[in-house]
Amino acid sequence: MSVKTLPLVFINLGGEMLYILDQRLRATSTSEDNSEKGVWSENDRKRVMNDIVGTLFSKTFMDELLKPQQLYSHRTLKTVLTRLAHASIMRLNPASMDRLYELTIMAFKYQVFRCPRPKDLLLISYSHIDTIRELVKDTSVVVNQVDETHRKIIEVYSSLSEGEFQLLRQTLLIFFQDMHVRVSLFLKNQIQNPDGRFALPTSGPVPHGIVVPGLIRVFDSKGREVRRSEFPAGGSYSSPVREGSFELHGDRVISLGMNMYTVNHPEETHTSKGDGTPNPLAKEELNLLACLIGSLKAENMPRAEYGFRINLFTTDQEEEEEADGTSDGAEESMFGVINIQAMQDEQSAAELARITGQFAEEEEQHENPSGNKGDDLLAMMDDL
Repeated sequence: MSVKTLPLVFINLGGEMLYILDQRLRATSTSEDNSEKGVWSENDRKRVMNDIVGTLFSKTFMDELLKPQQLYSHRTLKTVLTRLAHASIMRLNPASMDRLYELTIMAFKYQVFRCPRPKDLLLISYSHIDTIRELVKDTSVVVNQVDETHRKIIEVYSSLSEGEFQLLRQTLLIFFQDMHVRVSLFLKNQIQNPDGRFALPTSGPVPHGIVVPGLIRVFDSKGREVRRSEFPAGGSYSSPVREGSFELHGDRVISLGMNMYTVNHPEETHTSKGDGTPNPLAKEELNLLACLIGSLKAENMPRAEYGFRINLFTTDQEEEEEADGTSDGAEESMFGVINIQAMQDEQSAAELARITGQFAEEEEQHENPSGNKGDDLLAMMDDL
């Protein structure tokens, strides 16, 4: 396992999260009844972007991330990202954050899968940094933070060997291996199968420095080529394109890591873990990326104190019902929900709770004997 994976994970997942939030905050913010509830300004969007980026790329936070350490669990990583998303006036409820985390994970997983060669993970990360820099270009202080972090990333990772990059990529693949959330945008473009696994293409340009497969060359003892033969490569491959820039600024060449939400996909960005049957509420209640983030609504309390609250569905009640797995009779019949009621006495419940507690304690001690990983980062973010 690579101990240098965590900074790239936060930069790439943070970048994907910012893409989604920025797209949502740019969407129509007026309510259906044309009231003032839910109305916000362009300055509010910029404030959200500046606050989140400023926290993510703060010196103390990045210095802690750059220390050699094992990759966090999904639960710990989501907790830190939730705190990061709440670094500004915006608030996400738990169910919305769950879906936001799923989409960011699947987007980054796809980029790691499609990465032409392990070293190109840097190009993906640099593409995220370039776009993040553009989101906060009007605030020079935050831009300087982004540039300083970018220089540190270049300094730390540019000297890694090909083997170290391969270990880094393998660590990420292990981290992603149990995540198979279906994203309809990926499904429509046929880059994801119905079971949630990605379909890797057998065509296109080969990685930089690699020869197009299909040719066998035989050499004699003196190194002279004596014979050639061809074989079917099983795909339509082409010569590699030019190598992307690994500098602070430049053409990254590959499109992985760029903002895929710049084009509106009103119905194509929800995630699904079911059998593929669409949610009957989606068409009426969700718009644009609302299936990821939800419609933006201001709390009745003063905005300066409580900020914006973003809900996945129209009301908090519907959000809670979705999170708890509850639905009305019509939805149950459509999705084929089976209700199972298990009656148990108090003694059985207490014994089950005791056994579950033992498993939880053993798992926590196994993951981190000295405490919960991520606590230092969470405490540090409270001080920022």
